[in-house]
Amino acid sequence: MIQTAYSHFAETVLSPRPLVRRGAIGLLAAAGATVIALLIGVAGPLVALILAAAVVGGTLILMDTHWGYVALVGVVFILPFASLPFRLGFKPTFLDAALGALVFVWALKLVAGGPGLSFSSPARSAKVSQARQFLISPIGLLIALFMLMAVFSFIYGMTHSRPTSTVIRRFGEILLGIGLFFVVINTVRTHRELAWVTRWLFLAAWASASIAVAFYVIPEAWTVRALDMLTRFDYPGGFGALRWIEDDPDGTMRAIGTAVDPNVLGGMMILAAAMVGPQLISPRPLFPRWLIVLIFATIALALYWTFSRSALFGMVAALSVPAALKYRRLLPVGIVLGLLLFLLPQTQDYVARLLEGLAGEDVATQMRFGEYKDALILIRRYPLFGVGFSGVPDIDIYLGVSMFYLTVAENMGIIGLVIFLAVMTGFMGMFIAAWRAGAAPQREPLLLGFGGAVLGALVSGFADHYWFNLTYPHMTVLFWMFVGLTVATILVEREGAQMRGERVEKIGERKTFSPSH
Repeated sequence: MIQTAYSHFAETVLSPRPLVRRGAIGLLAAAGATVIALLIGVAGPLVALILAAAVVGGTLILMDTHWGYVALVGVVFILPFASLPFRLGFKPTFLDAALGALVFVWALKLVAGGPGLSFSSPARSAKVSQARQFLISPIGLLIALFMLMAVFSFIYGMTHSRPTSTVIRRFGEILLGIGLFFVVINTVRTHRELAWVTRWLFLAAWASASIAVAFYVIPEAWTVRALDMLTRFDYPGGFGALRWIEDDPDGTMRAIGTAVDPNVLGGMMILAAAMVGPQLISPRPLFPRWLIVLIFATIALALYWTFSRSALFGMVAALSVPAALKYRRLLPVGIVLGLLLFLLPQTQDYVARLLEGLAGEDVATQMRFGEYKDALILIRRYPLFGVGFSGVPDIDIYLGVSMFYLTVAENMGIIGLVIFLAVMTGFMGMFIAAWRAGAAPQREPLLLGFGGAVLGALVSGFADHYWFNLTYPHMTVLFWMFVGLTVATILVEREGAQMRGERVEKIGERKTFSPSH
């Protein structure tokens, strides 16, 4: 029934006959406009505007799943904490809407077998069968096991701490974020689709970095005024929303953009810099070279002004992958930038803070050491399954530590951490094997960029926790999206290599064939 209804809907909306297609879309638009007009009188223009955007976005996503990525990366990079102005037992966020829409439409098409995964005509049977095919990938079972372990730990944690509606919602976002891996590898199946998603990631990351840079250079009062405009979407406002080193308002301000936290913004910029970096030298960049340079410079500046040391080390690790494996011209550029960082008078405060952190002399680093000690106490008490996500059973311990890996162990125990490390080991094995096998020139920078981004995130995770934290579910979404895009690139390359091999084999057969007499 679902398959029949969806197929009829898709065939009408995506009909190759222009008159039918335009008529169907026109009726949808008219129905949406009628509902929105009624809603303006009932709930006000703000809710109506949001609904209008949802109607347009939902229609686009139904027509082509890849528009869901546009909405998702836009929300994750630009408005990750924005909430919708109504409640459904809980207050849904823009992230809930974007992530839920993408996953729901993909699942619907998977079940119904409808078209919509391609940029070409939906009537093509090959694409329809592709929509119904579910890829797992070599690490898919481990990721599914990690998700199951997260669910088990969450339920186990309910035995001692009752979760609030917010905790339940955020855990659902975390779970969907991990599951996004499967959505990515099943919807990004060709190089064209891969390039499409990557271009939108570039633009969203650039927008996020540009906002962060703008907020940093304009007067503080203007930044506060801009942030106050977002308070209607539950963003923090006032001068208290600004962040300084050591939380000292008389000290150096840190860039936050719309990411709220400078370290979180730094994590976003790790992924962005890693993704854009190889395009600087790639013979086939996704955008004009001058635009790539501008995007990368904006991202690097935003990361620098976060004064996040873990983000800096993460970016260095991320860019070392393409520099070491392929684009060695990046190495002298990195050396020059490093020398400038250590020698320019304007950067000496930054360098001093960096060295203090490495020596463990500043307050922030010493607090981290204390968190590590407390986290190990918790893990020793509850080693196998952790304490879940909603709270702790003992009053002398607490959830929260500035390290990705200890956070996983706190929530899911040693078993959960081992599963995660197994996933990452399998991921790195896939990446190394794919690189050794070779990649087409147009996919080399994508493979190196996405793979380097994941490595950068893992490195930064030694000093930060936002990649797996209920407070920052959008960072979990980003992390697993990049894992998925790396694997998707590998799978696309394998299919391309197989097709090239088959063509070579057929050509060889034609050349060696001789008719018998």
